[in-house]
Amino acid sequence: MTTKRPTIVAVSGLSSNTGKTTLMCDLLEQLPGWEAIKLTRGHYRSCGKDPLGCCVSDLIRDEPLVRSGREENYEAGKDTGRYWDAGAENVHWVIAGEDQVEDGVRQSLSRVQSTGVLVEGNSFLDYVEADYAIMCARAGENRLKTSARRTLARADAIYLSTIDDGDAATARARFDEWRAGLTVEMDLNGLPVFTKEEIPRLLERILERLGVNSACSALRR
Repeated sequence: MTTKRPTIVAVSGLSSNTGKTTLMCDLLEQLPGWEAIKLTRGHYRSCGKDPLGCCVSDLIRDEPLVRSGREENYEAGKDTGRYWDAGAENVHWVIAGEDQVEDGVRQSLSRVQSTGVLVEGNSFLDYVEADYAIMCARAGENRLKTSARRTLARADAIYLSTIDDGDAATARARFDEWRAGLTVEMDLNGLPVFTKEEIPRLLERILERLGVNSACSALRR
């Protein structure tokens, strides 16, 4: 018998430090019973970086490593720990080398028992189509990741982090100013843009896509 695939909401970023984990936690708090996946791509002598400078270099193996359950991946203050604290039903941490991401992603998804899962990591969308995909960006300058433009093409919404960037209106203005200064145009293709103040609207949009009434008890009030 074929196991039904969980509903997947992907959270990726235009660059580093765009509030992805914070958004993941905000959504987990409102989606009781959902699980979370954290995808970490590690490097070991394959990228020209010092392997000692990679925080997971010592965990890279011949096959991807997937750590599931609180005993395996809870650490206060770390991303996976924050997922647990936000109310995740279960958390799966994928540590994969450059050529192991697809296998790691599929292994982690096979462990999901709930009806829905939130996934943090840009590379995820190269291998699995999400039911809803959110691209996180800073209001100010974003140092674009190599995968960002490719991932942006698959996004359903932009989440604009307002950390240290003032209110929503100011954040939008700063983001537009940054985009206008790019040497290559970044077309958002009419994607809706949300800020932290508008997370309830973002949740409604997600649930609408999933065919769930926004008044459904799936939301934690």
